[in-house]
Amino acid sequence: MTAGSGYPAPMTHQEYDREGPQLPPARGPLSAAVGGHLRGAGPLPAPEDVAAAPAYGDDLQLALYLCYELHYRGFAGVLPELEWDPALLATRAALEDRFLSALRADVPVHDGVEDAVGDLLVEPVDGTGVSHFLRDEGELWQLREYAAQRSLYHLKEADPHAWVLPRLWGRAKAGMAAVEFDEYGGGRADRVHARLFADLMTDLGLDTSYGRYLPATGAECLVTVNLMSLFGLHRSLRGALVGHFAAVEITSSPGSRRLAEAMRRTGAGPAAEHFYDEHVEADAVHEQVVRHEVIGGLLEQEPHLAPDVVFGIDATVFVEDRFGARLLEDWRAGRSSLRTPLPEPAAAAAP
Repeated sequence: MTAGSGYPAPMTHQEYDREGPQLPPARGPLSAAVGGHLRGAGPLPAPEDVAAAPAYGDDLQLALYLCYELHYRGFAGVLPELEWDPALLATRAALEDRFLSALRADVPVHDGVEDAVGDLLVEPVDGTGVSHFLRDEGELWQLREYAAQRSLYHLKEADPHAWVLPRLWGRAKAGMAAVEFDEYGGGRADRVHARLFADLMTDLGLDTSYGRYLPATGAECLVTVNLMSLFGLHRSLRGALVGHFAAVEITSSPGSRRLAEAMRRTGAGPAAEHFYDEHVEADAVHEQVVRHEVIGGLLEQEPHLAPDVVFGIDATVFVEDRFGARLLEDWRAGRSSLRTPLPEPAAAAAP
């Protein structure tokens, strides 16, 4: 405590250096400028440079990810106060505007919530997505790459969605809180879904450190994580966040069943199987709660948010399809989907 103040003394720079993951290498001028600002050196990018950057490209998406991560666990050596730095928030707003404008221009949207949800409920007979590929022919190295990239979300699973709770009330809030309670283990630390995913990573011989695979993760995956933060951190986008959450929960159970089968077929390990088995059961229940209580409750109170709910659903499908297409293109060509391939697991690498 600071003498006579009753408040804890400020952390030293040495203590900051122990907090959070390391800042990743830049991928262009935008992420270099944001990273430099977080390190305390250099100007932030000009708005016209942000406006001219590819909306889904590595540089803009990494820059936006760096801004968003300050609202979660931050980075080693980065002052926590930068979370609310006015200049950085202005840059984040420019990055968000570029990203959101592109999504609104590129995402094909359904005519109404019923149609959008209805399409999510239809399972294709001959599926060709990533979970189908991994179930039917995926190899262990591909499962490891998939888990490494998904770790950027799953090690903070449910956190981006928790931002919406203060922005809901009544049935929508109660339903959302019920699902989030399950995601956080129902009060048991060993059942928190982020913990279960870390156990999955251990089975796959991956490093469970938070943010460890950010430097290796491609832009298409960063887009999927940034979309959650974009929707979650803006009250004006609460309807889109609910739509996003619905898309995730409705499609999770069948996809998780296929991924659990992939883990079993490849001998990934019991914790790897358990993570997806848990989601098969839990998300089948969550789907009903989200559809009837969260969406139903929100639109009962705020019917004008229906187009935002549709946009959230369709934007989620759009970015997930882009990510899946990137993975399948790389894997079918026999190459890594990562910017830097993973090292072999320690046991497999031993002579």
